[in-house]
Amino acid sequence: MEARLNIFDSSVAMSVMKALNAAGKAVSGSDLPAATQELVKIRASQINGCGYCTDMHTKDAAHAGETAQRLHLVAAWREATVFTEAERAALELAEQGTRIADAAGGVTDEAWANAAKYYDEEQLAALVSIIAVINTYNRLNVIVQQPAGDYQPGQWS
Repeated sequence: MEARLNIFDSSVAMSVMKALNAAGKAVSGSDLPAATQELVKIRASQINGCGYCTDMHTKDAAHAGETAQRLHLVAAWREATVFTEAERAALELAEQGTRIADAAGGVTDEAWANAAKYYDEEQLAALVSIIAVINTYNRLNVIVQQPAGDYQPGQWS
C-alpha cells in the first residue's frame, strides 16, 4: 500500500502536523496518566480505522511497559477486567467523543459525569484535548491511506 499523498513532503501538511504535535505535547505533559492517554489514542484509532495510529500507539504503549493483554483487550474494554474504573470512564468518553456523528446528542451527560468522578478539571481538559488531537490525526492518515506497520517506538519523539 502506498499513501495517496506524501504528507511528509508537503509543507502545508507538515505545518499542520507540527501544530498537532505541539497540542499532543501539551497533553503528554499534563497530569493525565500516560497509560490512559495511550489507551484513549488506541481506542479512537481503532474506531476510526486508522492503522497507522493504531500501530504507533500500541507500539509506544508496549514500549512504555503496557501489557500485551491490556493492549489486546482495548477494543473489548467493556467486557475486560484489566482496566481501572477511571480508564473505563476515559475509554467511554473517547468512544463517544470519537463517534459524535453517530450519536445524536454527542457525549452524554452520564459519560461526562462518570469521567469527572475520576479526573479533575485539568485532567478532563487533557482528556478532551487528546481525544480531539488523535481524531484529527486519524482523519488525516485515513484520508491519505497512510500505510501502517513500519513505525518504531519513539520514531517521532
